[in-house]
Amino acid sequence: MTELSYLSAASELSSVGTPTLWGVTIAGVLALLVLDFLVTRRPHEVSIKEALGWSAFYIALPLAFGGWIWSRFGSELGVQYLTGYLVEKSLSVDNLFVFMLLLAAFAVPAVLAQRVLLYGIAGALVLRAIFIALGAAALQTLDFAFLLFGLILIATAVKLLRDALSGHQQEVDINKMRSVRLLRRVMPVVDEYQGTKMTVRQNGRRALTPLALVVVAVLATDIVFAVDSVPAVYGITEDPYLVFATNAFALLGLRALYFVLHAALSRLVHLSYGLAIILAFIGVKLGLHWAHGVWAGVPQIPTLASLGVIIGVLVVVTLTSLRATRDRAAGDTQVVADRH
Repeated sequence: MTELSYLSAASELSSVGTPTLWGVTIAGVLALLVLDFLVTRRPHEVSIKEALGWSAFYIALPLAFGGWIWSRFGSELGVQYLTGYLVEKSLSVDNLFVFMLLLAAFAVPAVLAQRVLLYGIAGALVLRAIFIALGAAALQTLDFAFLLFGLILIATAVKLLRDALSGHQQEVDINKMRSVRLLRRVMPVVDEYQGTKMTVRQNGRRALTPLALVVVAVLATDIVFAVDSVPAVYGITEDPYLVFATNAFALLGLRALYFVLHAALSRLVHLSYGLAIILAFIGVKLGLHWAHGVWAGVPQIPTLASLGVIIGVLVVVTLTSLRATRDRAAGDTQVVADRH
């Protein structure tokens, strides 16, 4: 295949997403978001029983959807969906760790934690949808889009690995965050949380609450994660509908998963290594896919092999993390800043 014919082929992305399927899926996602907002309308501390129940629901739902994809469209797309979902879910765990740092840095009351997480999830869904559309447009118009996505993932992997090897402490200094400094310049900020209110009237002026600051900070981190996660899943499947579905399902259950994994997150000290390996692997896979389109002799990495590598890496880093932190008390919920 010549470079010109490859450009022509790349401009015709195939998708199982019919207008009806897109409409039903988006309506379902919005309905689940509304349900989550209704559940959190009265601030309360989340019990482990409640968190486990919702987590089980949000794991069973995407797995059932994957079974439907498998039976309706065949094993190839079924494997692509499941692999993409696993990649997005693993990246979401790292997303949760950053959320945990932000909630601690802003001293968010326990009763408001799930509302902050829900705003972050809603913002992430909107941003992912935008990046998915941009990614699809790039794949349709640029013959080197796969190579560009691959380079982005490899660069991200190098940064993750460098930070992990240097023992870089992931700490949050809210006074140095650009979004927080900008908001404080625009409007006054009160010192105390006012329930779920974002703004209050103080001395005749409208002022922001700390909740507004932490929500904006969480949304700012969503942008960074969207830049990494969307190219990663495009390395698994080129179908924009499956890319959206994997992102949506991976994000929807984060609110409950946060409270289930809150204590365990601090023990996943090798997660950064695993994510670096996974992102670099997918980056190489994208690069080979681009090169195969130009030079037919270049081999490609099958999706099933990708699934095996991703599962293997996640299992290894989880086991090594648990072994490295085996001396910690099982019930320790301290936020650990140093992730080696």
